[in-house]
Amino acid sequence: MRGIIIVSLLSLQSLVVSSSPTSPDFNFFYWVNYWPGAICDSQNGCCPPTKGNTASDFIIHGLWPQFNNGTWPAFCDQTNLFDISKISDLVCQMEKKWTEWGVWACPSNETNLWEHEWNKHGTCVQSIFDHHSYFLTNLKFRHKLNLLNILIQKGIKPTDGFYGLDEIKNAIKCVIGFAPGIECNEDVKGNKQLFQIYICLDNYAKEFVECPYVPDKSCASKIKFPKFPERDPLSESLSVMSSVSTT
Repeated sequence: MRGIIIVSLLSLQSLVVSSSPTSPDFNFFYWVNYWPGAICDSQNGCCPPTKGNTASDFIIHGLWPQFNNGTWPAFCDQTNLFDISKISDLVCQMEKKWTEWGVWACPSNETNLWEHEWNKHGTCVQSIFDHHSYFLTNLKFRHKLNLLNILIQKGIKPTDGFYGLDEIKNAIKCVIGFAPGIECNEDVKGNKQLFQIYICLDNYAKEFVECPYVPDKSCASKIKFPKFPERDPLSESLSVMSSVSTT
C-alpha cells in the first residue's frame, strides 16, 4: 500500500510540473521609450505621424528580452508573425502612445514599427506573452509611468537645455527605485542629447529591477533635452536619421 501511495504522489508531482508554464529562457527585459525631439533635431530630421497623437511625450519603442551577458534573442518564430487583427482593440491606444516619428522611414508608419517589434522581440517571449498580452503590457507600463512628468517635476524640461546624465537617471530612480539606462544621439551641432530611456523589468515583465548593464556610453556627462518638434507638413518628406537604431 505504501508503495502505491508513493507512486501516486510521484505521478501527481509529474502532472503539476508538466502543467506549469514554461519559464523564460532570458534574464530580464528592457522597456524602451524614445523622445521624438531627438530624432527631429538631427542631421537627417524626422517625419511626424500621419495620424494619431503628436502631443509632447515620450513614445514607446518596445519591450526587449535580454540576457545578462549583453546579448539578446531575436526573430525566434517565423511561424507566428505579426497579425494586427489580434490587437485590433488596442490600436487606438497604440496610435497615441506608440507612434512612429521616422524610426523606420518617411512617411511614418506605425504598423511597420509594431510589426518589427513583435517579429523581432515578441516572438522570443511566447513562453509568457501572446500577441495581445505583449502589446498590452507595453501600454500598461506606459500608463503607469509618465516619464516626461517625472523629469519635469525635477526641473528637467524639454527646452533645449543641458542636464547632468546622473541628474536625469536619479529623477527616474526616485520613482521606480532603480536607475534607468540612457541612450543619446547627436543634434545638428554635434551635441549629445537624450534619445531613449531604458527601464529594466524582471523576466516576467512584472516588476522594475536593477539593470545588469545599460547603454550609457553613447552619452556625455551633460546632455541636451531637445524641444518637442512642432508638426510641419514639409517634414514628412525628410529622410530618417541614419543613426537611429531599429532594435
